[in-house]
Amino acid sequence: MAIQSMTGFARHEGEVDGFRFVWELRSVNGKNLDVRLRLPQGFEAIEQPVRKAVAAALTRGNLQVSLSISTASTSVEAVVNEAALDAVIELLNRLENRIDARKPALDGILNIKGVLEFREPELSEDVREGRNQAVLAGFMRALEDLRIMRLSEGAALASVLGDQVDRIGELTLAVEADPSRSPEAIRARLAEQVASLMDTGATLDRDRLHMEAAMLATKADLREEIDRLKAHVEAARALIAGEAAAGRRLDFLAQEFNRETNTICSKSNAAPVTAIGLDLKVLIDQFREQVQNLE
Repeated sequence: MAIQSMTGFARHEGEVDGFRFVWELRSVNGKNLDVRLRLPQGFEAIEQPVRKAVAAALTRGNLQVSLSISTASTSVEAVVNEAALDAVIELLNRLENRIDARKPALDGILNIKGVLEFREPELSEDVREGRNQAVLAGFMRALEDLRIMRLSEGAALASVLGDQVDRIGELTLAVEADPSRSPEAIRARLAEQVASLMDTGATLDRDRLHMEAAMLATKADLREEIDRLKAHVEAARALIAGEAAAGRRLDFLAQEFNRETNTICSKSNAAPVTAIGLDLKVLIDQFREQVQNLE
């Protein structure tokens, strides 16, 4: 399974034994897999197979599944509602000696609401099972169409994300290569600051100042953050090129990108490095926004 988007749409129409059916599937972003299924009355038996098929094909996304049924058959049968007829006859018998009226005719009784019903003939068990299997097969084709669409959008997203990760890698190398973060440059800046303090004439402990300067130099070193960013870039590239669902893990890496970049910005004591850090933050926000669409 290659990387997938969580958005997609599929529709499949079919016909079996005079029944026409239409499946519609709509998928949007979601933290987990949430399936909302709408089936007509009489098709309850296919609910569990449908949910099982979705769980096997998809791992994340809010999925709306609807089935509509129509019939080209015009055959109907008249059915007497025995309970309603008995109730009407009982009422007529009770009123017979109280009301001077003609006995109702048969057509009059049958015209009473609920006594006579017209409906499609009941299906045999074999016919019903065959119909359900045909409708379920139609759903499987619609689900495959949805999966293909999600894969297509996922491929497009993977290309965008790959470019963004490459750019994050380039900016990381730019931070690493910036002359302002070399040990010599850091020492020179700190020495200049120490000299300025000593020139004020204040009583300062020179040894203590140099110790503090050494500690500041250590804190200003960005080596660990740069190395972690490089590792995260390689991990992101592997996930994007992989076959497994990667949305959650790429979202986690986006958070790690952001964490290391924030540290770089806070530790930076040079304008060029800070500027690169801000560019990184904008790019990482764009990366994470795209990742939200991935399964």
